[in-house]
This record gives sequence, structure tokens and C-alpha cells, in this order.
Amino acid sequence: MVLYVIKNCSCIARRKASDHMSEGVCEGKEGMEVGGRKEAAPAGGRRRNGQKASGRPLSSCYEEQMLQKSAQQPVRRIYAYGSAKEKDSGQKEWNQSYRKLANFFKMGVQDGAGVVTQGPQSQQMYTSDHMSPMTNSVNGTMGSDPKGLSLPKMGGGPGMSFSQQQPQVRVLTLNHGDHMDSTLFRLQKGWVLQLRPGPSLLGKSVSVFTNHPEDLGEGFTRNRYRRLQWKSDSRNKGDDTALYVEVVIISAGAFHFYFTYDDGVERERAQGSGYFIVDPTLTVGTNSETLSLDCVQCQTVLSKCLGPLPDWEQRLQVAYETGYNLVHFTPIQELGDSNSSYSIKDQHKLNTEFQTPDHQYTFADVEALIRRMRDEWKMLSLTDVVLNHTANDSNWIQDHPEATYNCQNSPHLRPAYLLDRVLYHMTVEVADGKWEDRGIPVAIREEKDLEAIKNVIHSHFLPQVKLHEFYTVDVDKTVEEFRRRISSNLPIVTRGKGDSSYKEEMVIIQDPNYGRRTCTVDMNIAVRLYNLARPEARDEEDRIVRCCAEFRRHVENLNQQRTSEIQAHLIQAVECVLGTIRYQRLQPDGPMIAEVSRDYPLVPPYFTHYGEDASLEEEEALMFGDKGCYLMAHNGWVMGDDPLNNFARSDCYVYLRRELVAWGDSVKLRYGDKPEDSPYLWDHMKRYCEYTARIFHGIRLDNCHSTPIHVAEYMLDAARKVRPDLYVIAELFTNSDITDNVFVNRLGINSLIREAMSAPNSHEEGRLVYRYGGEPVGAFLLPPVRPMVPCIAHAIFLDLTHDNRSPAEVRTAWDMLPSTALVSMACCASGSTRGYDELVPHHIHVVDETRVYQAWTDAEPTRGECNESSGIVRCKRLLNKLHFELGANGYNQVFVDQVTEHVVTVTRHNPVTHQSVVLVAYTSFRPPAEARESHIRPLKVQGHLEEIIFEMQVKGKTSGEDDKSYPGFFNNDSEFINGLNSIIAEVKENIRPSESSLVRLTSPEDADETECQYTSEFAPGSVIAFRLSLLPRAQTAVNKIRGVLSEFGYKSRISEVTTHNVELMDIVNSLSLSDLNRVLYRCDEEEKDEGHGGGTYAIPNYGSLPYCGLQGVISVLSEIRVHNDLGHPLCCNLRDGDWMPEYIVTRLKHEPATQRLAKWFEDIFNWLKEVPRYLIPAYFDSIVTSVYLTLINRAWSLMGEFISQGSDFAKALSLCSVQFCGIVKSAVMPPLSPNLSSPQPPSFTDGSGSTKQMSVTIAAGLPHFSVGYMRNWGRDTFIALPGNLLITGRYDEARWIILAFASTMRHGLIPNLLDGGSKARFNCRDSVWWWLQSIQRYVAIVPDGNRIFRDKVSRLFPSDDSPPQEPGRHDQLLEDVIQETLQRHFQGVKFRERNAGYQIDREMCDEGFNNEIGVSMETGFVYGGTVHNCGTWMDKMGSSELAGIKGKPATPRDGSAVEIVGLCKSALRFLGQMYREDKFKYNSVERYDDTGNVTKWTYEFWEKKIQENFEKYYWIDENPIPDREPKPELINRRGIYKDSYDASQFWADYQLRCNFPVAVAVAPEMFTPKHAWIALKNAEKILLGPLGIKTLDPSDWAYNGDYDNSNDSADPKIARGYNYHQGPEWVWPVGWLLRAQLAIAPKVGGFEELGRTMGHVKSLLAPHLTHVLSDAWRSLPELTNTNGAHCKDSNPAQAWSTGCVLEVLWEMDRIERGLRRSSMTGM
Repeated sequence: MVLYVIKNCSCIARRKASDHMSEGVCEGKEGMEVGGRKEAAPAGGRRRNGQKASGRPLSSCYEEQMLQKSAQQPVRRIYAYGSAKEKDSGQKEWNQSYRKLANFFKMGVQDGAGVVTQGPQSQQMYTSDHMSPMTNSVNGTMGSDPKGLSLPKMGGGPGMSFSQQQPQVRVLTLNHGDHMDSTLFRLQKGWVLQLRPGPSLLGKSVSVFTNHPEDLGEGFTRNRYRRLQWKSDSRNKGDDTALYVEVVIISAGAFHFYFTYDDGVERERAQGSGYFIVDPTLTVGTNSETLSLDCVQCQTVLSKCLGPLPDWEQRLQVAYETGYNLVHFTPIQELGDSNSSYSIKDQHKLNTEFQTPDHQYTFADVEALIRRMRDEWKMLSLTDVVLNHTANDSNWIQDHPEATYNCQNSPHLRPAYLLDRVLYHMTVEVADGKWEDRGIPVAIREEKDLEAIKNVIHSHFLPQVKLHEFYTVDVDKTVEEFRRRISSNLPIVTRGKGDSSYKEEMVIIQDPNYGRRTCTVDMNIAVRLYNLARPEARDEEDRIVRCCAEFRRHVENLNQQRTSEIQAHLIQAVECVLGTIRYQRLQPDGPMIAEVSRDYPLVPPYFTHYGEDASLEEEEALMFGDKGCYLMAHNGWVMGDDPLNNFARSDCYVYLRRELVAWGDSVKLRYGDKPEDSPYLWDHMKRYCEYTARIFHGIRLDNCHSTPIHVAEYMLDAARKVRPDLYVIAELFTNSDITDNVFVNRLGINSLIREAMSAPNSHEEGRLVYRYGGEPVGAFLLPPVRPMVPCIAHAIFLDLTHDNRSPAEVRTAWDMLPSTALVSMACCASGSTRGYDELVPHHIHVVDETRVYQAWTDAEPTRGECNESSGIVRCKRLLNKLHFELGANGYNQVFVDQVTEHVVTVTRHNPVTHQSVVLVAYTSFRPPAEARESHIRPLKVQGHLEEIIFEMQVKGKTSGEDDKSYPGFFNNDSEFINGLNSIIAEVKENIRPSESSLVRLTSPEDADETECQYTSEFAPGSVIAFRLSLLPRAQTAVNKIRGVLSEFGYKSRISEVTTHNVELMDIVNSLSLSDLNRVLYRCDEEEKDEGHGGGTYAIPNYGSLPYCGLQGVISVLSEIRVHNDLGHPLCCNLRDGDWMPEYIVTRLKHEPATQRLAKWFEDIFNWLKEVPRYLIPAYFDSIVTSVYLTLINRAWSLMGEFISQGSDFAKALSLCSVQFCGIVKSAVMPPLSPNLSSPQPPSFTDGSGSTKQMSVTIAAGLPHFSVGYMRNWGRDTFIALPGNLLITGRYDEARWIILAFASTMRHGLIPNLLDGGSKARFNCRDSVWWWLQSIQRYVAIVPDGNRIFRDKVSRLFPSDDSPPQEPGRHDQLLEDVIQETLQRHFQGVKFRERNAGYQIDREMCDEGFNNEIGVSMETGFVYGGTVHNCGTWMDKMGSSELAGIKGKPATPRDGSAVEIVGLCKSALRFLGQMYREDKFKYNSVERYDDTGNVTKWTYEFWEKKIQENFEKYYWIDENPIPDREPKPELINRRGIYKDSYDASQFWADYQLRCNFPVAVAVAPEMFTPKHAWIALKNAEKILLGPLGIKTLDPSDWAYNGDYDNSNDSADPKIARGYNYHQGPEWVWPVGWLLRAQLAIAPKVGGFEELGRTMGHVKSLLAPHLTHVLSDAWRSLPELTNTNGAHCKDSNPAQAWSTGCVLEVLWEMDRIERGLRRSSMTGM
């Protein structure tokens, strides 16, 4: 394989990212076996006019002879091994791995113009639960090529079983509003299309429809849709992410799908839609061998140049002998008078030129020939269908003129017709010499002649017809009508400036018949605008006169405006006329016909004329008369116009502006919108298409961009009913890939015609080779189940189309060989036009050409004959053979290297065998003398050069003429289309390097790199092709890696993978979730904390990865893999060295638990080092991705059924548990009691020999809160714990964390910052309530969870003032610790933080260290805090002295914070229930006053106290209630719950924040349901953002939604991030808002409202699903700025964010299990 030194080449593949990532990515192709060498055959066959000559008749099958020859040749292996023993073992090893490989790689099926290795007839049908059997392989083997190319074949082979193959599945995600009409997706028959709901569809009732038939028997009807049935690959009925519909692809064509909501059926209500194209299955030969689209080699022939039908065979044999397998015939129908190949006179009659005097041939005779060509020559045929015009002299349009655009049915064309006649009359006068005295000669040869023409048109001819009058109003007549109206006692308008009539505007209404000055205005509007009261008028008559005068002025002004508009159109028309004259008569690239005559008019006519020439006045009358229907508009095309617009429509001025490039021999057909609009025309053309499809295997849709697209749809549908596997090609001139895709999608175009002649130089030509097919060399290996990605339209890439001039005219004849060689290397269909291979040095014109092609002979050719020595025929045969075999055998990766200005190298690589074919072409866009290079850098390749497949070059028969476009002189034959005979093509095939004339091998045969120097013989016009293979050790390494990778298999869900690698599975199954934290994640700080000197991997020119574990690199690979972005810095880094693999291994070796995995990686990475560097990214990705998927599946298997059988959303969030929960030695938990019942946390022995407990801890956020004292926060831990540990089934780790924090209890509180326990800070009031909430969740979720109440807690601080104690010294049951915290709160707590001062908090003022907490005896509410501290989660302390806020809390939230009240209520309810169930021994608290009196509250009483007072003190009604609103002036928002009660800052109580939903969710019974529902909906409306929820009402004076901690301004609202909780949108409270809605919904609307809310909640979570699946951190952030904007200071991964959202999913799962339905499907 070629690997060019990157710094020395302009590698197009490396520019993939900048050259449209999707270019070259299209859904795969089909493959077929290839034949062998062709031998010479005995003479025989047909000669022109039926005479005998040497040649081969149609019945002598070329392919059969190839196969016969192949049986005589020895089998050549692809790989060159060092010894016979090594060859045998290597081949055996390769066979074993190759058999296993395909179900993982499906190498033979590539999304990018690759090949399909299984024919449709052998496809295994798909079932949704199908999984790849690991021992299956692609339908491929190694084979020898009879012509010595030794290319691998994709057929069965010895010892290989291919009976079961995993079907190719493409997964497309549907999202709201995605109408992908201009996005192209390509599929193959036998594949499966899965449509899955994307995040934006979560919670919606979705119905998906398609018009792809369910079975072949029903056929395709474009407007017949079927509803697809939802399926699920999850046991969880409510899992929307597991839902999918599928379409088993059984039919070729263009198909549409759309989806609606709420059982809608109508396409007009579609919320998203798209198309997919299914390629036809083309077959040849009597055995119907499949012909892949990428193997198509087409030659265009002008049918009229084939002569009489009996002569066709011998003339078509030229295409056969040259190696083409498809012939494109221009129309075979009767042509019009112009004899243009595309001006058809009768669509249902065979061209009379094909007849002989003694026989009248029919379409049936053509059909018989076409059939024989397919069966015996294995050659398909297609022809043009011309739908948008017919010849002027077509008899049927005289009977049905309504089928055309004419002056009767399209009166808007009348002015344009008259202009056309003006130009005709001018032509006549110029031709007669009448204007010579005005500077217009009869022969136009100079630019000054054009200026004279321009002046005469404007000054003389246009004024004669006054075309503006067709668009203007008769002023006098209109004013008189106005006068009559206002004189008939109509109400007089008296208006002010506010009247609506001021907004009305009077405009000219175009007369639909386009008479002169017959346009009108709306008199009703006129009366309202101008029949005004006029105080200055003497009387009513005077008023009327004044009104009419003003009205007249306005109408005259309108006329003037319209006249100016028409004049502008006419000025443009004159410029277009001059441009046409300039092209036809002056420009070198035009026909340069100087003389003006009736046969060669100044400009082509735009309309047919009826009858004899007459005066302009008579012709104007004609267009209004009965015969106006015969004044028909010609067809043509408009440069730069939107092809989807009809340029003959009534609101278009193309004909008047003369912007049409008109075809004067054809008239444009007028179909209308539906068959009923022109029944004869639709039927006539439908029958034409049907019999065309019956005869031919394909259709070229002529002038596709100008054919009404709905007409083309209808006709192609009819044609496909006749031939379902119809091959459709077209040429589009839209200059827009998007517009091209619209045509491709709606019409089912299989290949778009592309032409190498569009390239101005070899660099662009090479880019086109790369663009039009294939994937880059070394492309990523993709599994059979994968996302469906957009692609570019499949191309049929021609060296020259029949519409364009010969390269000998535009470039040089010397370039015809190298350019066609480059085209042959394109990974798509290829083609040419007849005459190119024979080196015809001029354009074979579709109109003017009257001669016939030469016929084939095997003997020395005489006049009118050609053979393989003619032109470059032999060269082209080899190139076609190479192109066919590359396409058939899976060489679907392409690399293009611009070596010099004129030398281009193209590599085609086989990703299965890693064999490559490298072709070097020395182009000659200029004569060789100008194109010759002084130095061409050597060809350097990695691998073994097996042989030179061929070398060829063109030379002049005489020397010294390399400064000309072609050597010698060309004599045009009068009867036959002949080519240059002054050029010879020299060819060598299958040679050793030592036999080459063009290159010299300069490297040893056993070297790692092959180097070839070009000799002096390598000149412009040269082509050489090499075959290369891997070195033996590289091949062995590849085989080893493939052997491992083949043991992975995919299920229908992309993220699910299995492996049969026993060793790897044993390793993976030994890993715990904490081990997986190390393997998969670990941020930079966590890695460095280990003390091994590590950190995240830094990629040059990219940056550091987010994680040290595999997720870090997977996040990058997942982005670049789908686009094959091999130029990405990561790919460069992998190619440049082995640092990344070594990094993975090294970090895993540090820990005993991961050392076995490190060894496994090390072994396979050692093999990877032996692989050629250009393949490293692909194999590295496959290795790492496969193991990564295995590891995350292992993680899910350890997390219980809700996760392992859960939704993709739940699974993604569950992996966040692995992200955050790990062992960090700088952030340990306090040791648990040694007397604790098992299980106990794991332990380790430190450097001193001491044994220490090492429990998993939850990082509050990554990367900022990941290590040391910043990792473990009490509040964060227990908000995050239920989602991250309990729902994921990590019960033991949850238990240890609950007990560890319990051990630190002091002052009745849980620490804010844990810092190992001994240095804990007790500066928050809420963490203890979150701790209690976690205990409640633990008991509810964990089997026998109530046993935790009896677990022993080793008290670190038995009293408030005690120093830290040893583990086990002061043990207490957890229920006692719980009781203590409630007792202490009820009694009241007042303390100053230990070690208060700068040493523990640099920002807080001295008063802030003082804490006071208690319970209101009046309300039961827990209260606490002061204006100097911030004891809830909104804990931002001011730190800017400049802004004057240092030591001032931004949000003190003292008093009774709403969420704490709710959490307290929930805890009391729970503990009271536990007491009643005899699972908790306490049920009351006591309070002692200063006198010793005791107040005792049971939990039930306390709870009831809160219940009685909550609504009274927190609810702000929608309507004022004076007796409950002591401070109404503070109310900023109604219909909400207060954020606190009795705060020091009196306004703070009334702020709308995101905290009250927590209380609703944990204690819904505390709320009046109606009030709660109103408040929750207001919170959603006012606060909810895309990802997070605003922390403050945007209407609040303190609101600022953008957090910037680095802001060092003097603004007290935002300095140093003071607005941290004053507007930025935090993610974790969103979970509580949604849980609150789920809790209240059934209370306000029963199950119906609950169902609606479930769907609504899912839709609100759509952005979170998108984010967690796509963000590099694969997590949810701490917060966002305004409206979801990224916040640079936020943690990109925050534990409570993911945990709270996962709790919502868990709640919904519980509800849906109860309802047993899915919100999306209703199932």
C-alpha cells in the first residue's frame, strides 16, 4: 500500500475535513466475480452493409473465453511471503481470521462507494433480535485473476462458509422538524433501514409512514403509504429510545418516509421527512451475474451514427472489445428535420435511418439485439428519454397543440412572441443588406457591429411594437370608469391618518389575455383611496374633477412604473441578444458563423411561426386569433435559474428577457400539474417511457434539470413498473449539490453524469476522482449495524460526454490516455463517448454529424474499420478491465496525490486484503513540450511491489511534434467517423520492474519501503499501474488483529456488543465498577493524584483529551469515524508514533486490578506496531472501540435490570455513575466501624504497611471537584447519591457513604466539605436533610434496606467539642444518629465553626462563622442561618473587594428555605411510617426550655404542623388575598411559592427561584394540587431553559444569567461570579421540577393528565439526551449560561446533574410499568 510522505505531497485525502466531510460517503455497492484473459479469436462476423469481414460475432462470448483462459493459468496469491512454509502458515492464518472477520467489519460493505459482497438473492432476511454470529465472515475469498492482476474475488472459497451473514442495518435518527428532502441516503436491496426516534421526539406520539412496499407483490405506488409498526429492543415498554420501525429493503427506486404526531396520517402534517434511494440490481449474461454500479463502464453512441440496424452489431462490437459493459444509445426514435439526436419527431416510431431498402425494422428488432448483447456480450444498454420537448415538425402536436406552450393557452408569452418576430424581421432586413449604411453588415465579424445592432434595436425595431402597452392601463378609459363610479352617489370618504385605507395600495392588475392597454386597477380600492371629501372644492362637480385628476396622476404614475419595468426587461433582452450573436459569430469557442441569413438568423427563434411571413401588425393579430395555438414556444435552458421553477410560467419573464438558451428545433411541452391537465400528452409520453423500459435496462433522463420534476416522477414510476430494476442516470446543471439531491431523491436517479473535461487542470481532475466515490485509504472499519450517513450522489464519471468537444481541441490529444486512466481509477461507474478511444480530434456533433462509426475487425483495418491498435483502444480495454475488477473486488478506498503540476497518482486500496493498485498518470493538458517536468519525486510506498500491471504511453509516429495539440495532420473521412492515425499507443502488460521502460526500482526487494525512480521515458501521455501488497510481517500482524476483532459481534442496538474472546471476557468480568472508573474515565486531576506522574493525553494541534481512560479517545474517535476524517490531529498522532497505545497500556499497569487488561492491550498493540502506519488509525479505532463497548456493557450488566435492560438514555446516564464514583486516595471517607456487619469497604496497604479502608466516593464535579478536600461535599453527595448509586444498583457503595457521613455528625449536621472527616466543615444547613432523603431512598429501593437503621456508625465526633476518635471507639446505630439530628434541630443548635477564620475560609466575614438552627414552634418549619452566611446550595460568597461584596453572601436564604421545609416534612413522614412498621425505634423529639420544661412532638404532630402552615405562608395566589399578604408591595410574581419564609432580607422570600419543586417532589401532600400545578407550570414557563433552569426570575432586579468567575469588575451583581445563583441555569433542579410535575399531574387530572405529563417530561429531557450522548465528557454540566449557552467556568460533568435526571427516568419507568404503556407508541 502507498503511504506518501505527508510533508512532501498535497494529499487530497488529508484535506478531507476541509473538502466537505461527506464527500465520497455514500451507501455501499454490490460486487461480482471477474473473468480472465481474452484471447484472439478466429475471423468472422459482420461488416458494414452486411459484407463479411474479420471480427467476432455477438454469439462469441468474451467473458466465456476469459474464463476458459483463466482455467489454464496458475493461481497467484496476493501476499508475498518470505518462504514456502511462511506462505502456507500465513495463508492458513489469513483464512481463519478472514472467515471470522466480516460480521464485525463487514469489510466488503462500505458506506462510501464500496462493494456489497453478497448478492440480493442470497441475502439473509433481518429480524429485530438477530445478532451477528461470531464465526461468520464476508462472502469473500482470495482468487487469482486470469489476466495476471491477481485481485481478490468476493466469492466463495475453500473452507469458508458464508451461509449466514448479518444483514447490513442502517440506523437513521428522526428529529422534530428534520425535513431531509435534499439529503441523500443510499441503500441496497436486502439491507434494513431502522428509523429511531431522536431526543426531540421523546414523549411524543409518533407515527411513521413510508411508500416503500412491504412485499414485491404489491409493487410501488408513490402516493400509497403504509404505517410502520413500532418495535422495541428493550424489555421496558416505556423506553422510547429503544423503539424503532424498520423497512426491509426489497425494491429499487426512490422512496419517501415521513412522521406525524398524534395518529396523524396526512403528509401535509409531517413533522419530519426524507428519502432513501435503493440501487437497482443489474444483471448480465445468461446466468444473471450481478453487475455492481461501481463496475459499470459505459460508452455513449449517437444512434443515428450506427447506420442501418443490420450494421449495429459490428459497430457496437467496438464497445464490447474495448471492455465496456454498458452502451448508452441516444434516442432511437424518428428525428425531426434538424436531425438532432434529441429532437424527436415521433416518440413511438423507430428512426427511419435504421431501415434498409428490403426490410422495415421495429422496436422489437432493437429489443432482440439488446437482449443478445446482455446475454452473450454481458453488456447492458440504456437510452435517453426526452420528456420536456418534441421536434417542431412533430405531427401529433398539430393535432394536440394544447400539449405545448403557445400564444393561445399561454397568453403571457404574446409579448415575447412579438419580440421574437421583431428580431426575425430584423434578421431578414440585415440579410438583405438594408442596414449596411447604419453599420450592420451582412456578415458580423467585429464588436462594433454588435454596437450598431444594439442601437438599431433600441431606436428602430422596439419602438415599432411598444411592448410596454401589453402591461399597462388605458388611462382615459380607467379614469372615465372611476368618474362614473364616484358620480353615482357613493359615500364620500373622510379619513384620518389612522384609517386602515391608508395601508391599502392600488396596483395594476395584469390582463390575463395580454391585450394592449387592457390592464386594470381595483376600482373598489380606487374609490376608497380617491373618492375623498375635498373642502376646497366649490361644489360636487368640482370635487369629482379634483378626485379624478388625482386618480389620473396616480394611474399615469403606475403606468410609468410598469413601463420602466418592461423597459428594464427589454434592455436585458437586448444584452442577451448581443451575447448570443457574439458567441455564434465572434467567439473562438463558438461556431463563428459570420453571415446573417434566414438559415442562420441573428438569434435562434424562441417560437414557431404559423403560415407565411407577414407584417408585424398581421403577426400580432395572428397571436390573438385561432391560429395562435400554433405559435409554440421553443424549449431550452436558463443559465443560473432554479431548475425547480418552470421558466415558461406566467410570472416569469425569461422569454421576454431573452434569457433562454433556446433549441430552435424543439417546442416545450406543457404538462400542467396532473394528467387531467393534458391527457393526451401524459398518455403519449407514459407509453413512450414504458416501451423504452421494456427494451432497455436503463434510462438517461435528458435535460433532467429542466424537466418538470412531477412529470419525471410520473414517467419514471411507469417505467419502473415495467422494469423494477431500471438504471436511471441524468446530467444536472444546477450548480448546487442540494438541488441535485432533490432531483436524485424524488426521481431515484442512480448515477449523476460527471465529466473529467470540466477540470481545468490535473489537480482538479484528481480531486474529481477522489470526490466521486470511495473512502479515503485507511478509512475506519465500520460494523454492519451503524448510523446511516448522508452521501453524495453516485457518479458515472466520463472522460468525455457526447455534448462536448474533444480533448484534442480543448487540451491535447496526448492527454486523452492519462485522463481516461484517471477516470478509470475512480471508485464509481465510469464512461466515455464513442470516438474518444479512436482519438477523434473533434466534436461528434449531435446535430450536424451525418457520418457513421467505424466497425470492428480483428484483421488489419481498412477504411471504415478499427481494431485494438486503433487510437488507444487496447489501452482502454486494459483500463476498463482494471476498473471493473477494482470495483468488483472491493478496492473501495481512494487516495489521490498531486505529485507535480502534471503528474497525478491514484491509489485504490482493498480494506480486506490491504492490497493496492497504484496508477500514475502523466497528464498533458498542454503540449508535451510545455508539460514536461524537470524532476518528478520518486514513488515511495510501504509494502511489497508485486508487479507492474501495465505501462502505456502515447507517442507521435514522427518525432519533434510534441509542441502541438496532436502530431501530424488529420483528414476527416467523408463517410466514416475516423480518428487520428498519427499517434501510436505502446503497451506492456504484467511485467517485472526490471522490464519497465518508465520506472526503475531503486530499493531492495526485502526493504520495508519500495521506491521507484521515473526514467526519462516517463513523459506526458504516460500511464503506469502497480500492484502492491503488505509485507509478510505486516500481514501477520493484520491477521492477528483481525482474529481478535472477528470475535466481536453487534446486536441491533449500536451500543450493544458481545465477544467470544474467552481471555478478554475473563479479564472484563473480573473488573468492578470502580475498576471501570479507572479504565474508562479519570480526569486529569484524578490521574495526577495517583502519584504516577500521569495526566490526560495531549494531542498536538488539538489539545488534551477530557479523560485519561478510554472514553477520552472514544469521544474524539466517535466524531471523526463517521466522517472518515483521517486528517484529524488524533489520526496524525496515531500514524506518527505509538504514544497513544503505550499511554493506554502504561496507565493500566499501575493498578493490580487492571494489569491483566493492560497486558491484553499490550499484546495486541505490539501487533499494531507492525501494521503500516496509514492503517493504524482504523485498526486502533476498531480495537479500542470494541473493547470500550465490551467494558460499558460489563458496567451495565453490574447495574441491575433498570439499567441493563433500560433505555439508551438511562444507560448513558448510568455510565456517569462510573465517571464520578471512584477511589481517590486524597479524598477518602472516614473509616467505618470495624464492627460493621459485612460487606465492608475494600482496603489497601499503604507504604507504611497500614491497612486502610478505600471506599468509592462521588466526585461532585469534573474536573474542578475531583480530588482532595474539593471532591466530597455533603450536599452534593446526597443529592447525587440516589441517581448515581441506588438506581444503578450500587447498594453497598451507597451504604458505605451514608454511614461514613453519619460518622461525622456534629451539631446535628452533616458536613458541607468532608475533607476526610477530621477536617470537615459544618457550614451548611441542608446537607443533613439531603442525607436523610438518601436514607429514605435507600430503604425504598434496596431489598431489606431498612436494615441500615441497625448498622453501626463509628462516631468521629461523639460530642460537638470532641477531637476525632478512632474507628470503633464510639459506635452507635444509624437510627440513633438519625434521631440525634432531629432532636438537635428541634432543640435548636447554636455554634461557631471550629477553627473559624481565614485558615478555613478566605472570603467569609467573621460573623459568617456563627450558626444558629432550629424549628419554629408556631409553624414547624426548620429555620436557620444569618445574612452573613449561606447555608443552602445557593452558597456563593462574595469575594471582590473592588465591588464591595467580599464576605457578603449573594443568596443567604436564611429563615426557612422552601426545599428544607419540604425535605423535613418528607423525612418526618418516612420515619413515622418506619416507626409504625416497627423498623425504626423513635417517633418523637423533645425540647427543653431554660426552666426545664419539656415540649414533646411526635413525628406525626410535627409533620401535621408543617402541613397546616405551609400553604398559608408560602403560596402567593394568582389573585390578591389581602389578609394573607402582609407585604403585597414585595410581590413581583403571582401564582408561585415563596423561596423562603421569614428571611432577613425581606424581599428574598418573594423571589421566584427553582427550589420549591424539590419540596413538591418529596412532599407533594404538603401542597394544594391546583396551586402546585399552577406554580410548576409558571416555573417551567419562566425559568426553564434548554438544559438547565434559571436560578432566579429574569424579571428580578438581581437577575444576570451569565456566570463568569473571572470577572474582576466593580459591578457588584457579577464581580467574581457573584451571580452564580442569580440567573445561570443549573441542571440538577430540572430533575426535581419534572419529578414534581409527575407527582402532581394525577392529582389534578388523573391518569389522563399523568399520561400527557409523561410525554411532556420526556420531550423536555430531549436536550439532555442529546448532550449526554454527544458531549466529549459524555455527561451533563453543572450549569449553563442564558438560554443554554456554554459556561466556561462550569464543570462539564456534574454528579448531581446526571443523578437527578436519572431519577426522573426511574420515576417514569415505575409509572409506565404501572400504566404498561409507552407514551410514543401507546403500546
